[in-house]
Amino acid sequence: MLKPSRPLLVLLTLAVALPVAGCARNRTKADTAYVARDVNTLYALAKSRLDRRDYQQAAKIFDEVERQHPYSVWARRAQLMSAFSYYMGEQYPDAVSSAQRFLTIHPGNKDAPYANYLIAMSYYNQISDVTRDQKITGQSKDAFEELIRRYPESRYAADARLKLDLINDQLAGKEMEVGRYYQRSGNWLASVNRFREVVDKYQTTTHAPEALMRLTESYLALGIPDEAVKSAAVLGRNYPGTVWYERAYALIRKHVPNAPQSAA
Repeated sequence: MLKPSRPLLVLLTLAVALPVAGCARNRTKADTAYVARDVNTLYALAKSRLDRRDYQQAAKIFDEVERQHPYSVWARRAQLMSAFSYYMGEQYPDAVSSAQRFLTIHPGNKDAPYANYLIAMSYYNQISDVTRDQKITGQSKDAFEELIRRYPESRYAADARLKLDLINDQLAGKEMEVGRYYQRSGNWLASVNRFREVVDKYQTTTHAPEALMRLTESYLALGIPDEAVKSAAVLGRNYPGTVWYERAYALIRKHVPNAPQSAA
């Protein structure tokens, strides 16, 4: 799992500074069973579980703060602390659910950017390698884009933009992986569609030079030399010193000997 980003620790720091009174007595393993407690004692118990890294119990007791004292000033903070606890415990679906609930109830709260960030990071930490389905990757991208759109000046926006660069590289990598599979299968038209997707949507990623070279290969295999030359020319203009251009250059020289010098 990726280590929590620095902004994620801000809320925990704030929680440490919150004044809490009293300590829970006669604690048992059934901390979340309904036993009426005053709000300070209940919040202190949740905070102590969080300090001990018992994230699951901390989250449940923070939920109990809201359940027992829904109209207190602590309830709103407990909602967000519950989401944070679930996140730290790697219970990401629960973290997303808690953060989304907070946003539904308190859409204009000053901590709304943080709740959005927790949602995006919960998806982000579930991203798998490019050989697997990338649905979660897409959800993470959507969440980070929503955060940037709604809160462009927040402390979380800069990190969100960095994460988006990595996410786009991941999504481009998936398109490349599928495109190469189609190439190996001789399904050249399908491979062209995948590589064009990378060139059109993810041109700033590390996969763009290879995508242009693979397009050159695929167009030549389809018997469309003019398109192959165009792809090689774009590759040459933008990535002239790469091994991918050298390979495309060799292909054009071999299969399209009369191609313009700028492409070959």
